[in-house]
Amino acid sequence: MKDTGRAVFDPRTNKFPYPAITDRHYLEIKKDNGNVYDENYPYIDDSFSFRFRRKLVRILLYTIVFPATYVRLGLRTKGKENLKKHRAEIENGVISCSNHIHLWDYICVMKAAKPKKTNVLVWAPNVSGENGTLIRLVGGIPIPKHDMKATKTYLNSLKELLNGGWLHVYSEGSMWEYYQPIRPFKHGAAYLACAFDRPILPMAFSYRKPGFIRRKLFRQIALLNLNVGEPLYPDKSLPMKQRKRDLTVRSHEAVCRLAGIDPKDNLYPQIFSNNERVDYYTDTYGINYHGSH
Repeated sequence: MKDTGRAVFDPRTNKFPYPAITDRHYLEIKKDNGNVYDENYPYIDDSFSFRFRRKLVRILLYTIVFPATYVRLGLRTKGKENLKKHRAEIENGVISCSNHIHLWDYICVMKAAKPKKTNVLVWAPNVSGENGTLIRLVGGIPIPKHDMKATKTYLNSLKELLNGGWLHVYSEGSMWEYYQPIRPFKHGAAYLACAFDRPILPMAFSYRKPGFIRRKLFRQIALLNLNVGEPLYPDKSLPMKQRKRDLTVRSHEAVCRLAGIDPKDNLYPQIFSNNERVDYYTDTYGINYHGSH
């Protein structure tokens, strides 16, 4: 990667078993609660019980979890002025997207967005797993697969949500902890933006090198920055298929820049096509990543 004018720290950790294909998951789900994500599933749960429990969770987030993001992650949020600058567009409904690099990174997005409530698209097995209840209560919405009726209900729910709501999408498709390159994006966020005429708000996580105490005593791999960009809009002059592709490409490039990476030097293409993992830690690829290490 070229030096983009800001310090870039790459953890270059080999602690995690990153899969061979860039959208695959590696965390083991140990439970299945038997949820069926069909046309009858409440993708947006408006029941009194659910809304009450979600309010209780938000109290815990504000009082305990959000402050803990600094202790656990050293979180710094940059670019929050963009949220104020584009408040009107965001209030009308927005789709944010970012790289997915930590179990708590959605908590960081929630913290940046407050007091706006956020929702997030989630791999369905996570919602069925041991943390499924908590994932739902912080806004998780499972993505149905291979069921046209379920997909129709799901999309109708998202259309209603985006009438003033905030939806977060991990366009890389899965979480790879502390991974530096921006993996190829799937079309989901751009499809929703084009279908419902909403902007994409790019966000990106980048890293800082931990100090001696955090590194040696607490074994922290890196500290996190959340960088917030400015909204990107669908190009309505393009046919729908090209419009979706164009917005996917621009979103990927924006996330690269926000992460301190020149898009031309990112290791992966913008659009996912069963791309294989690049093991750039070795000299095999001739990659030279500038920045503080």
